[in-house]
Amino acid sequence: MTSPHATAGPPTHCPVTGAAGPSTALYGPHLDGDAMPALYERLRRDHGPVAPVTIAPGVDAWLVIGHRELLQLTRDEQDFSHDPRRWSLLREGRVPADSPILPMVGWRPALLFNDGQQHRRMRAAVSAALAGINGHELRRSVRATAEEVIESFAERSEADLVADYARKLPMRVITMLLGVDDQTGRHLVEAVAGTVAATAESADASKRMGAILLQLIEEKRRRRGNDITSALLHHPARLTDEEVLHNLVVMFVAGNQTTVNWIATTLRILLCDPQFRSSLTGGHLSVDDALDLVLWRFPPTQNFPARYATRDMTFGGQAVRTGDMLILGLAGANADPQILPDDGTPVVGNRSHLAFGAGPHICPAQDPARLITRTAVDTIRHRLPDLELAVPQGELEWIKSPWSRGLAALPVRFTAPVLSQHPDPSTRRAR
Repeated sequence: MTSPHATAGPPTHCPVTGAAGPSTALYGPHLDGDAMPALYERLRRDHGPVAPVTIAPGVDAWLVIGHRELLQLTRDEQDFSHDPRRWSLLREGRVPADSPILPMVGWRPALLFNDGQQHRRMRAAVSAALAGINGHELRRSVRATAEEVIESFAERSEADLVADYARKLPMRVITMLLGVDDQTGRHLVEAVAGTVAATAESADASKRMGAILLQLIEEKRRRRGNDITSALLHHPARLTDEEVLHNLVVMFVAGNQTTVNWIATTLRILLCDPQFRSSLTGGHLSVDDALDLVLWRFPPTQNFPARYATRDMTFGGQAVRTGDMLILGLAGANADPQILPDDGTPVVGNRSHLAFGAGPHICPAQDPARLITRTAVDTIRHRLPDLELAVPQGELEWIKSPWSRGLAALPVRFTAPVLSQHPDPSTRRAR
């Protein structure tokens, strides 16, 4: 039976990938988070570990959902480049100017879009800046900020933990790490959101984002602070202002949304799985076990663009041609039956998932992201111990996106706590 999400018409050959049969649309209103695992398994059954997909109208690519193949894709820079200027469809002018995929894959002078020496130079600066984060101070700041966010809705005895908590907390913490004040941080979040929304207003939003970050860079050039922006600017790699700007954009966009999804989905598991919650409360499992379960089963980024073939080859049983785009199917690869136990359930404590990618481009911010997420989950569990879902579990919805795996909302109710004084003022974030 043909997939209901495949392009209509009789079996043909994809005009870009050359694969037999129609490509599966990896965009559109059918991309509900609950339906995506079945979609990956259909692709695996019909095509194997590398499947032809259409990621936007008129834009075909390969989706890599085999665990072994994804490791090869991410580790082999000789055959698979991160530079979108190698993309044949783009070079040949076959990607519409208004295609929603362009904001995600357009080349920028950032570590995400470079290979080899240029990538290593920028990654050295980014890694050093992230390694300079004091974990104890970050934990205290996250906890204090989480307390403030919780107090903003605690008296209502109900909340949407996505809108009221998960979306607010990472943004405030990440802007603090960048060295941005609260007001500027709010403007930056709005500008970044408008930029990646791929709408008619995206160009103006991108200009606002650039202006905010350039002003920040100029300020940190004059007056160095204890923040990521200053660390990037003063690293021996000597990044230009433009390189610092675009690496900040990559860190902010990737770090913020991923952490939002990670927090919300972990809270969902704790609210919807009584056995897991009981094991956590009893000390048999840790919050980190819950975090890892999310990374295996509901990775915050489920698909990630992209790599580009540097030569013609057979890969995952498919004839991949020079310049073809390959999408990292993180969620699909995590569910590859070749690497899971017979019952298909990830083993507690196993961190061989691919939620953060692999190889030279593996996410450099996974340690601070885990600290932020763990502290966010711990704080609200202890602050609101009787949290419970305010709607039946079956009514929870995922956002409709081929890239991100996040809840649209997580409505809860609880007993309004007696609001305590803030923690030691020294732990409060400076305003």
